[in-house]
Amino acid sequence: MADPTRARKLADRIKVVVAEALEKRVKDPRLGFVTITDARVTNDLQHATLYYTVFGSEEEKAGTAAALESAKGVLRSEVGKRTGVRLTPTLTFTSDEVPETATHIEDLLRSAAEQDARVAALAAGARPAGEADPYRKPVEHDELDDLDEDDDLEYLDDDDLDEDGDALDGDQPAR
Repeated sequence: MADPTRARKLADRIKVVVAEALEKRVKDPRLGFVTITDARVTNDLQHATLYYTVFGSEEEKAGTAAALESAKGVLRSEVGKRTGVRLTPTLTFTSDEVPETATHIEDLLRSAAEQDARVAALAAGARPAGEADPYRKPVEHDELDDLDEDDDLEYLDDDDLDEDGDALDGDQPAR
């Protein structure tokens, strides 16, 4: 087992070597606008996976994949010459799905922003279904003084009321 730091450094070096070899050494007309985006090497330094993106149609992407597979031997020998490792790792090319995933996420975010705008437009003219403040507040003592005898004062005895029908000071109605 090699050090993970060494594997990471070798992966970075392989990425640079393969990108330069694709640009200068490999002359396959099927290679389109290919970019090596990432490289990963196993901890035993035996296998390298290279991630790439291609600008173009599905046909061009398929042609680039075939060109990379056919140039794998040349690229591996170039990696062996320029990295100086005892055993040259095998190369595997994998299409990088990050651009497609990013496009999909952008579409989802755009759709969510449109939904938020619709909800905000509906909420702008909306009014609450009930009262503005739906929570009950305790009855203040001053409000009890304003009540008439006919109002809900059944819980007060006649002894608790003065001659005007108002509650006497210090008496609190029981709810």
